Amino acid sequence: MEALIPVINKLQDVFNTVGADAIQLPQIAVLGTQSSGKSSVIESLVGRSFLPRGPGIVTRRPLILQLVYSPKEGKEHRSAEEGTLNLEEWGKFLHTKDKIYTNFEEIRQEIERETDRMAGSNKGISPEPINLKIYSTTVVNLTLVDLPGITKVPIGDQPEDIENQIRNLIIKYISNPNSIILAVTAANTDMATSEAIKLAKDVDPDGRRTLAVVTKLDLMDAGTDAIDILCGRVIPVKLGIIGVVNRSQQDIIDKKTITDALKDEATYLQRKYPTIATRNGTPYLAKTLNRLLMHHIRDCLPELKVRVNVMISQFQSLLNSYGEDVSDKSQTLLQIITKFASAYCSTIEGTARNIETTELCGGARICYIFHETFGRTLDSIHPLVGLTRMDILTAIRNATGPRPALFVPEVSFELLVKRQIRRLEDPSLRCVELVHEEMQRIVQHCGTEVQQEMLRFPRLHQRIVDVVTQLLRTRLPPTNSMVENLVAIELAYINTKHPDFHREAALVSGLLKSGDDDHSPVYRHKTPRPSPSPVSNLIKNVPAITDGHEKSPQNISETPSTPQLNGMPDNKALTPQKPVNLLPEVPIQTSRKLSEREQHDCDVIGGRSDNTTVLNSNVKTVDGINVMQLNQMGDLVERLIKSYFYIVRKSIQDSVPKAVMHFLVNFVKDNLQSELVTHLYKSDQAESMLNESEHIAQRRKEAADMLKALQRAGQIISEIRETHMW
Repeated sequence: MEALIPVINKLQDVFNTVGADAIQLPQIAVLGTQSSGKSSVIESLVGRSFLPRGPGIVTRRPLILQLVYSPKEGKEHRSAEEGTLNLEEWGKFLHTKDKIYTNFEEIRQEIERETDRMAGSNKGISPEPINLKIYSTTVVNLTLVDLPGITKVPIGDQPEDIENQIRNLIIKYISNPNSIILAVTAANTDMATSEAIKLAKDVDPDGRRTLAVVTKLDLMDAGTDAIDILCGRVIPVKLGIIGVVNRSQQDIIDKKTITDALKDEATYLQRKYPTIATRNGTPYLAKTLNRLLMHHIRDCLPELKVRVNVMISQFQSLLNSYGEDVSDKSQTLLQIITKFASAYCSTIEGTARNIETTELCGGARICYIFHETFGRTLDSIHPLVGLTRMDILTAIRNATGPRPALFVPEVSFELLVKRQIRRLEDPSLRCVELVHEEMQRIVQHCGTEVQQEMLRFPRLHQRIVDVVTQLLRTRLPPTNSMVENLVAIELAYINTKHPDFHREAALVSGLLKSGDDDHSPVYRHKTPRPSPSPVSNLIKNVPAITDGHEKSPQNISETPSTPQLNGMPDNKALTPQKPVNLLPEVPIQTSRKLSEREQHDCDVIGGRSDNTTVLNSNVKTVDGINVMQLNQMGDLVERLIKSYFYIVRKSIQDSVPKAVMHFLVNFVKDNLQSELVTHLYKSDQAESMLNESEHIAQRRKEAADMLKALQRAGQIISEIRETHMW
């Protein structure tokens, strides 16, 4: 049981070395208001005067004090690193390493210097603790924390919120569930107004780890005593209330020794409180604290061991994430390049270990661009967008030249359908651009493991990004060129013998034949027909014009309207279910205003000089072509443009993603690692690119130190036998 406190002191030493407070070790936190006698209590426990004294706030930084009982035959005296010490007591500071202080006045001066260094010299405070270890043959094993006194009004350089700062600092230590709270209150003040008791109750409402100390018993008013307070009849405290007598300021000035003060304290208690004298006083307080701390450590040790093991695992994983320190830079560079290229390709293929769950990325995003963004954009382009009926009719008439046209000229069809096919080029190039952008973004989605390597070596990260960017940039022109060629190929040859389009042309031809049949309801009587001329590969037969007798609209019987084509026609959709009349029930209005050139021609010839229409519903023929037949030609060309446009659009929608995959995506996947090796794997660059960023190196060092401390702490705890626990 006696070995428990030295174990905690060892653990305290281990974690003080790395400056970590993640492990909440059992200790005794001393709190009280200013001038309540905290420092005097601690000095009485040590038996030496070593703390700064004076009016106002003196303790301005937490002092973690470890008291180590060290008999002369103990190993501290025989320590090889410390030499042979023929002393009864000495002190060591953590910040001065192995320097030994045998003069306690020097210890006081060092505390003052270290306090001024961090907190200033004008009453400021600092939360950074001072660690002091005192070895003595007369002390009991204890770990105490001397906290700044509770204050209300700022003085000197203290900020306006000094009360809150000190309160937060105190709560940080006493809220540790493994700490014992030593609440110090002066006997010449009302116990009910004790700030120390109030703070202790806030964090320990059950009072399971609070011990009260009443100081300055000899300064109470004449005729009063503290018997009710010490017996717990005023404010009960579960762990008890112990009264002590401190040295007065005059005693300190007169340099009264602690030994003499303890004798006077015992004499006063026997005279003033004879019935409870044995349960009060500084010696009894030291033994009580030692007993409480040992039992408290016994209760906390199992949980502490579990906590240490969990933190060892956590810091081991953290250290692994930072990677090993670089020894062979060429080998490390090659490993990182290979790892990055593999992660980049895995992100595209969807086989990465760390798959993004918040958004599409990599290959999934490219698939979305191909089949959603690009596909929907092409589907939204209407075959006749930007093409009016007047444009079609004008193209038909212009394609006939000076001769009146009897049939639909194929030149006008090719001219118009090429104009529509060109509209597919811009969405195709935009598809390439979107895939290129996603390939660039994949650099940021290469997995946590690679990203950690990139954080370690920022210069290497930048160079890798540059190489990937340059590779993608060099592949963009050939990919764009291929996509442009795909559209140009479609424009180079209008394949009117395409199987799908040929069926459509044959259907149109059949409809025209049925419309010109002897029994057709389109015409009222039989007329001889001239033999048709093969002027187009698209339309083999067109209706003949009667011998000089145009049919009026009144002779047209009502027939079912032309079936609409939505998308690519198939055999079922193209098979007519009933006779179809391609002529609309009401002729399309083909009138328009004269252009400037036509107006000029009219003026020169002496014809109409006003803005009358060239074509209107009352005109029977235009350029020798019947208006009805001209409208019919427009309907036929529209239908054929739609049919051929759907064929080309389907082909582009299939071939553009294939071209992008071959010329851009797959090329980058296959050549990324070789490009990185070519541009980065050079001995003169490896040295500079593998310089770690400072914060990563610092974090690795901190994690390694903490892991080492935790492993040492685990060994210390494991050395405790079960017999030590009871």
